[in-house]
Amino acid sequence: MYVITGATGNTGSVAARQLLARGERVRVIGRSAGRLESHKAGGAEPFLCDLTDTAALTKAFEGARAVYAMIPPDVSIPDYRAYQDRVTDAIAAALKSTQVKHVVSLSSMGADKPSGTGPVAGLHRMEQVLNAIGGLNALHLRAGYFMENTLSQVGVIRAMGVTAGPLLPHLKLPMIAARDIGLAAAQALLALDFRGHAARELLGQRDISMIEATTLIGRAIGRPDLTYVQATAEQSRDSLIQAGMSPSLAGLILEMATALNSGYMVPLEPRSPQNTTPTSYERFAAEEFVPRFQSRPATA
Repeated sequence: MYVITGATGNTGSVAARQLLARGERVRVIGRSAGRLESHKAGGAEPFLCDLTDTAALTKAFEGARAVYAMIPPDVSIPDYRAYQDRVTDAIAAALKSTQVKHVVSLSSMGADKPSGTGPVAGLHRMEQVLNAIGGLNALHLRAGYFMENTLSQVGVIRAMGVTAGPLLPHLKLPMIAARDIGLAAAQALLALDFRGHAARELLGQRDISMIEATTLIGRAIGRPDLTYVQATAEQSRDSLIQAGMSPSLAGLILEMATALNSGYMVPLEPRSPQNTTPTSYERFAAEEFVPRFQSRPATA
C-alpha cells in the first residue's frame, strides 16, 4: 500500500490517481473529507488528519510500502518556516515509528542551500531530516518553478491590464507543471529503485522568462499586447498580503525571488531527457490559465 500526503493538492492528487490506475492500494491523507471524496470513489482509502499531528500520521503510515511526503502550502499561517518544520518533524517521526522503507519527497531546486532561499530553506531541512533516518531510502524531487505560480496573474491582469511580479523580466526559469511532478512521483513510487538518499531535479519542458510567459498568456487569452512589469519588493509584498498571504510567507517569497534573480538559486543538473518533463507552457496556458481567466471572479 502507498500513502500520499497532500492528496488533494496539485502533485499528490496526480500521484494518487496514477497509482490507483495501476491497481495499487492507496491511502490518501487530507484535512477535508469532501475533497478526498473523488479519490475514495476511485478506490483509495481516505484518512483525515493534519500533517502536524504525529500520532495521526503514525496511524496513517502503518503498513505502507512507501510514502509520498510533501508540505502542503498554508498561505495564511503566521510563521511559515515554523509550520514547515512542524510538518517535517511529524512526518519524520511517523516514518521512524512505522519503519517505512521508502519515501519520495516534494522538494525544490535550490534545496541544496541551507538558507537565503525563502520557503525552499524549509525543504532543505526536510531533506536533511529524512536523510538522517536510519534504514529509510529517500528520493527528493527537486522541482523547478511551478507554472501554477503564474495563475496569480489572473487577478493582476484583471486589475492592471499587465502581468507583474518581483522576478527579473528576462530571467530564464525552468518552469514545470505540477501534473508532471505528480507523474514523476508516481513513477518513482512504483519503481522503488532508489537506495540511501538522493535528489533528482525536474526542470520542466524548457526554461522561459516572465516576458515569454506573458507573451504566451496574452496570445492564449486574446490580449497579444500583454506586457510584464517588474514590481518593487514593496509593491510585491503589499500585493501578496492583499491576496491573503501572511506577512511571514510574503517575506519568504520575496527572499526566494531575490535568490532567483541573483543566480543564487539555480538547478545543479544540466538539462537532460531525464529531468525534462512533457508539459509546455503553451499547453498549461490553454488548459489551466485560460479557464481560470475566463471564469467569473467571486463577488463579495
